[in-house]
Amino acid sequence: MWTALKIAGGAGVAYAAVAAWVFLTQRGLVYCPRRELIATPDQAGLSFKDVWLSTGPGTRIHGWWLPCEGANRVLLLCHGNGGNISHLMETYRIFHDLGLSVLSFDYSGYGRSGGRPSEKATRHDARAAWDWLVRDKGFEPGRVILFGRSLGGGVAARLAADLGEAGTEPGGLIMESTFTSMTDMGAARYPWLPVRWLVRHRYDSVRALDAVRVPALFLHSPEDDLVPYAMGRALYAGYAGPKLFWALSGDHNCGFMSTSGYTEGLRRFLRGLPGRCG
Repeated sequence: MWTALKIAGGAGVAYAAVAAWVFLTQRGLVYCPRRELIATPDQAGLSFKDVWLSTGPGTRIHGWWLPCEGANRVLLLCHGNGGNISHLMETYRIFHDLGLSVLSFDYSGYGRSGGRPSEKATRHDARAAWDWLVRDKGFEPGRVILFGRSLGGGVAARLAADLGEAGTEPGGLIMESTFTSMTDMGAARYPWLPVRWLVRHRYDSVRALDAVRVPALFLHSPEDDLVPYAMGRALYAGYAGPKLFWALSGDHNCGFMSTSGYTEGLRRFLRGLPGRCG
């Protein structure tokens, strides 16, 4: 009897310890920033300019402006939770070849950006990038397309929602390999923990997209080894605006490079937007 109670008590302590560890270390589980820039766009044959942005709280973040001659639209690119903007050369080339200028920025704590990453910080970071395009560069909101890959999809979805609440809308939204929410991701990975009580960085894209109605493209691979394919399908199914789903192939990080029709999916979406593009 006492042995059983001791075992049960020990198991309870171990469970509580693991739950506390997840709660206290989740920033490191969600964000995997790298400071070193391993390449620059000119090494891939693309012209670029360094851009420095100031967020609402005053954090200074770094980005790259990659103009495309003759482009009538611009892509605001929100990258995933790992690396930094220097790990996206293939992506820049793809969008440049589609006739889009690109603004890519590093979240707080990534690359050369100051600050520390958090859900609140990435929200401010994305808004600063948007303001730079619309206010400083003079782009009409309808000419700006929001793109988010993985965690960046959650950032882009939140930005689209914030813009809608402010009475303006981007020209389109692209969400690639994105989860429904970080809470759902945590519950899928740690089903035996009370994740919904522990998660602080939620990135609830389902809720963010609830009032968004801009044309949207959802891309996901059934072979995604990190974000379940069902989450990408759920985001698509629940979206109430004009939408297109495009299936990728390959794993989470290389699906866009493994899919022979990846560019065609993007081109088809862009051609369906009001105004000529791609």
